[in-house]
Amino acid sequence: MTETVRYDVTQGVATITLNRPEGMNSLTGEMKDGLRAAIDRAAGDATARAVILTGAGRAFCAGQDLREHADNLASGKGLDDTVRRHYNPIVLAITEMAKPVVAAVNGVAAGAGASLAFACDLIVASEKAVFATAFTGIGLAPDSGMSWTLQRLVGRAKAAELLLLGEPVRAPEALELRLVNRVVPVDELAPVAVELARRLAAGPTVSYGAVKASLDHAASHDLASSLEKEAELQDLCEKTADHHNATESFLKKRQPAFEGR
Repeated sequence: MTETVRYDVTQGVATITLNRPEGMNSLTGEMKDGLRAAIDRAAGDATARAVILTGAGRAFCAGQDLREHADNLASGKGLDDTVRRHYNPIVLAITEMAKPVVAAVNGVAAGAGASLAFACDLIVASEKAVFATAFTGIGLAPDSGMSWTLQRLVGRAKAAELLLLGEPVRAPEALELRLVNRVVPVDELAPVAVELARRLAAGPTVSYGAVKASLDHAASHDLASSLEKEAELQDLCEKTADHHNATESFLKKRQPAFEGR
């Protein structure tokens, strides 16, 4: 990892922290490379069964670092293909990871920063969290999956409003719109996110991966295809030790102990 992206594993939870608070964790090329590496590391880390994505300081992530972007514009590089090289692979790595990912949104999540949060499976936000699509404010189109995730969270009409007008959405409204799962006081964000992630880390990891895969498939396929996908994933889960142990535990009227395999 780099100094601007921290990675830590404790009690089965990998915490990835965007760590450039002086820049509101806006994403430089170095940070995007570090974030992709951290996500890939979490996906392959046998000691991590759930993941938290969060930001240091007063922001979750303010999106693309516009100073770096301005330099690229001035030098003729333009976007430097960063959407395809960086943002698209990062979002796919989050959504395709066979482990649950919790976004702990501590402050501003704007542009690609909001997209990162929306790509996670669960979002816990502090009372000071603010979400902003931000793209049209600088004359750009949505990226990092926001056109896909946002309308699935709030519906097409509201997504169009948020993208076109770019007005910030504060935590209470975000909860009302179902952009987030929970809103908590600032000082409770970290413990609540950790408690949630540890609960997931103690669960049936393969089953959780199947939930993610089935939801993603069903979002863009018809019922018949989705039924077949469910059957495929059920066959996968049926072979796990967790399923067999949980079934035995049910019959013996005891709580199952999941091992994530």
